[in-house]
Amino acid sequence: MSRRDERGSITVWLALSSFVMIFLVGLAVDLGGQVHAHERAHDVAAQAARAGGEEVEGSSAIQGHDLAISPAAARAAAQRYLDAAGVAGTVAINDGTTITVTVTDSYDPQFLGLIGINRLDVTGTATARLVRTLGGSEQ
Repeated sequence: MSRRDERGSITVWLALSSFVMIFLVGLAVDLGGQVHAHERAHDVAAQAARAGGEEVEGSSAIQGHDLAISPAAARAAAQRYLDAAGVAGTVAINDGTTITVTVTDSYDPQFLGLIGINRLDVTGTATARLVRTLGGSEQ
């Protein structure tokens, strides 16, 4: 066996391992981007729920009655926040004191598109609840 039989063998190994390393770095970048998009969806949902939760029935709170969310105003406020953030979502009012916002968004991968994955969907949900307190304790 002569030395010339092994000529070029390191080049194939180097090319293959370089491709694998680039793929792994791309996978890390895209999955990190998807996690970031998921966190943003959750944050936007939380802020929209807070915006909607600020819309309470006016006179009942002042007169000392139980607090209740104004459903139409709360939905409108939450939807305005979602529209301003540029995301789609749903708003639900439960029991007159709880507002739940679910945001649906997506992340467009930079590297996974090379293997046919062009969109990664993300969802975030948050809830805000009206609480009446007196002296720091819930009433």
